[in-house]
Amino acid sequence: MAARDAVCGCMQLCDCAGGAVSVKLLRIPRSQVRLGLTLPWNVRDDAGTLLLSKGYLIVDQKQLDELLERGAFVDEVEARAAAAEAAAAKLLISGGDPAKSVGKESSLFDLWDRTTETLKALLAHPASEPDFPGRVQAFAQHLVELFDSNPDIAIYRAVRQDNAQNFYYGYTHAVLTAVTCILISRHLGWTQASTMSLVKAALTMNMTIFELQGQMAAQDHPPRDKQRAALQAHPVQARELLERNGVTDVAWLDAVSQHHEHSDGTGYPTGCTEIGDMAAVLRVADVLMAKIAPRTLHQAITPKDAISQLYRDDKGGPLSAAVVKVLGVHPPGDFVKLASGELGIVLQRTANPRAPIVACITDGSGHPVAHTAHRDTAQAEFAILASASDKTMLKRLAPERLYGFATVSLAPAP
Repeated sequence: MAARDAVCGCMQLCDCAGGAVSVKLLRIPRSQVRLGLTLPWNVRDDAGTLLLSKGYLIVDQKQLDELLERGAFVDEVEARAAAAEAAAAKLLISGGDPAKSVGKESSLFDLWDRTTETLKALLAHPASEPDFPGRVQAFAQHLVELFDSNPDIAIYRAVRQDNAQNFYYGYTHAVLTAVTCILISRHLGWTQASTMSLVKAALTMNMTIFELQGQMAAQDHPPRDKQRAALQAHPVQARELLERNGVTDVAWLDAVSQHHEHSDGTGYPTGCTEIGDMAAVLRVADVLMAKIAPRTLHQAITPKDAISQLYRDDKGGPLSAAVVKVLGVHPPGDFVKLASGELGIVLQRTANPRAPIVACITDGSGHPVAHTAHRDTAQAEFAILASASDKTMLKRLAPERLYGFATVSLAPAP
């Protein structure tokens, strides 16, 4: 006997004693089921009914296509156990040396989750790094590779921010700003070298105030005078710190020192009016990510409202137009209501910035469902009406439910 968890789509399977065990079912992507390979876990339908047992060998392409079209799901616990077994096997093959076992398939979500801690370790004590500029370059390249593995997942992470770990706000904000910079610079046709300088500037622009950013994200009052003074000084101080630790890339340094300046002279710390293109892009990305980030003092605004504000303030200029083009009006990660009455998460951008692909997590009456249906919002019956306001059901929503078990083969972060 089974019942659904109304929030996350888990199955409540009754045991022999009459108790209930929560089983989270996650959709299996095509890449995880291959002809000629045995299944590493049991395969179920969206109601939890067993379809194929662990160890089953699929040899018929038609059977595989029908299975995936019908909807194939796996228990999250089984999936993670299988992933752990695979990682252990790779480690055994490598002779027990973790360094030789990396660079193989890893969860893309896990790799993104590690970026904040990796950046913190890299920037906390720059003087102790034997080649600080080179280390930042390597980490920036790692971010670009993660981004290129699936840009929509990168954007999803930027949009689906939370304030559970305010202490890490500054580091997370730096990574997500860097992601936005990659998007914009690629759209503008910049060279790879210019994009890399911009990404490094995004990662290091606030390196003298990371702890302050964490404190301010958690506090329930406006900045104190001492905090305001530190904010005012940080662009110059960050540049000086970078120079002391061997950074000679002028484009990188100028973007850091100018990323709060405005062409009308109203910015800081110097009020200059001659602003480089790199600093202008960095400021836009910085402000956009800050607007959609929830903090204790204020709630985040919706991505649509943040993008609309940016477009209005920029008077439809090339930078704001680029943001609309690369993110869409409703970017991946946005929670929206459709004309069908369904609520869903934007999953994938399309050529039409107003009509992305949406993964629905409720039915037309707003009731949560276990099976995640994909909707093309270019169709009138599934058009996006507005951003959804009630985020309660998102708190336990695993990204694997939307994207499947996205894996990628990359070298480890430096």
